[in-house]
Amino acid sequence: MLGPGILVAATGIGAGDLLTASLGGSVVGLSILWAAGVGAMLKWFLNEGVARWQMATGTTLLEGWVDKLGRWIRWVFLIYLLLWSLFTGGALLNACGVAGTGIFQLTSDLKTSKIIWGIVHSLLGLGLVLAGGYKLFEKLMSVCIGFMCVTVISAAVLVRPNWSEVLSGLLTPSLPAHNTTWVLGILGGVGGTATLLSYGYWIREKGRAGVEGIRMCRIDLAFGYAMTALFGISMIIIGSTVSLSGKGPTVAITLADRLAETLGPMGRWVFLLGFWGAVFSSLLGVWQSVPYLFADFLSLQRRQSANREVPDDLAATIGYRGYLFALAIIPIPLLWGSVEWAQKSYAVLGSLFMPLLALTLLLMNNRTAWVGREFRNGWLTNLVLVATLVFFAYIAGDTVYAKLF
Repeated sequence: MLGPGILVAATGIGAGDLLTASLGGSVVGLSILWAAGVGAMLKWFLNEGVARWQMATGTTLLEGWVDKLGRWIRWVFLIYLLLWSLFTGGALLNACGVAGTGIFQLTSDLKTSKIIWGIVHSLLGLGLVLAGGYKLFEKLMSVCIGFMCVTVISAAVLVRPNWSEVLSGLLTPSLPAHNTTWVLGILGGVGGTATLLSYGYWIREKGRAGVEGIRMCRIDLAFGYAMTALFGISMIIIGSTVSLSGKGPTVAITLADRLAETLGPMGRWVFLLGFWGAVFSSLLGVWQSVPYLFADFLSLQRRQSANREVPDDLAATIGYRGYLFALAIIPIPLLWGSVEWAQKSYAVLGSLFMPLLALTLLLMNNRTAWVGREFRNGWLTNLVLVATLVFFAYIAGDTVYAKLF
């Protein structure tokens, strides 16, 4: 029952959570811990809304957008998906390159080793998705999140942070002066961004429907986002113990060396293996799930123009496989950029998806004629969705104001 929730956690926990959170913790400190927890909670409400639409209507949210809000949103989403895929792919390749270099440095130059490892991971992910299907994918992701569970959370405890400061950072929300971009990045990066829509395709693989389906979705999403919050918080704590800004491909190695001082050589290797499990599972999850969105887009386009039915198995379509190859290959040149730039670009671009999704769930899941009385938003869900819009508007305004004045 927890399978799709595990996929949500394993896909979302990776480049966004680990490197963005650790860099944010290094630059800003423990004062942004609350952002990891709040980000995970907001994603639960958003993803529960996606699942509730699908349980009520039998269609994915992308189909709902096109059918109920008009064809124009399809093209807006396509532009966003293409940009998001490019920057997310670049961030994931950089993160996997860093993880591989930390375990085994292939050349004397760290950057070259990072580039080689990034390409190897991209091609490995491509091969596994093409050959394995959904069942192998689910098993691999479960193994990877097991690595993360044992290592990253334990490491955060063993670095011996100031627990009173940790508690204050969790319970006292604050916006660091001139660094609100990191808050936005952590809110956007924790638990995935456009991959929230992928959850609909995973629960379709499980055959979920109706009231019983949404009950199961709420349980597995709670499990997945609880894990996500713990990992985001753990990486901020670990990152706050060292100076990481501008370190490029040495980020993971610096973190591992810091842990070795506390835990010994074994602690360094355990952390690096857990770090690798986190970022590779994120890459594998994106490689497997995001092509669903493009294939669904093409299927909807054909249905509108030629009155064809949407195929049952999107993973078998040319659109799915073509986008998978593009996702694995086109972002490779971004490996020559910096890790910090790639992570921040991915997280900030991803965070733009949250207010868009919140707005459409307010519009679509409050229509009794569309979802039925039983599946309509409750008052708490509507309150959280409105708060999401208000918060992101405030952060955007504060960022623009800081740039101008």
